[in-house]
Amino acid sequence: MSVALAAQLREGTKKAHTMAENTGFVSCFLKGVVDKSSYRKLVADLYFVYEAMEEEIDQLSEHPVVGPVGKKELNRVESLSQDLSYYFGENWKEEIQPSPSAALYVERIHALAKESPELLVGHHYTRYMGDLSGGQILKNIAQKAMNMDGDDGLRFYIFDDIADEKGFKTMYRSTMDALPIDQAMADRIVEEANNAFHLNMKMFQELEGNLVAAIGKVLFGFLTRRQRTGSTEAATA
Repeated sequence: MSVALAAQLREGTKKAHTMAENTGFVSCFLKGVVDKSSYRKLVADLYFVYEAMEEEIDQLSEHPVVGPVGKKELNRVESLSQDLSYYFGENWKEEIQPSPSAALYVERIHALAKESPELLVGHHYTRYMGDLSGGQILKNIAQKAMNMDGDDGLRFYIFDDIADEKGFKTMYRSTMDALPIDQAMADRIVEEANNAFHLNMKMFQELEGNLVAAIGKVLFGFLTRRQRTGSTEAATA
């Protein structure tokens, strides 16, 4: 039974995506204002989130709904590990810990894996499709804003195992649409994808204090005044 899950996710998360883009941290980021101290804390938080997600999805590789979307080419833990080594040094694992919001996010992922693994599809779509769609754009912004040369510290945005991003996204959407779910489950997955956006927003909001301290309240207020609209796949779809 086909329920066009990919299209439902894209349309059903537009409002949440817009809200996430309008958090202060993301709004500043998209306008080229990136504080390295805040950014490395974001990288650390993302490491814990992706570590949990990839661990659980790997364990569910035989699950009829979760298994098919677990594309290894998308995995981010290794890239994030390299970035953390760049920012914190070779003993980075001893230097980082999840923020309260990241810990909450990780807890949600582990809980779903045990109770309702199908809903992990919503989290997978929210994070990985957003990363793949906007990765190169965000990498260029961060590189310029933080005066960085080369890819060191920005490998999170590079998908070495995906040569054709557009083709990969088409294949991913087809995989989503072929999942053995009914409309009731599709509705729950879309709802959980929106929850994933809100969990991401909480992480971004926790970083705003550091950013304000770095750039000042006046500039922060100016940069966050104008509202944006967006979609998880808008960057290259």
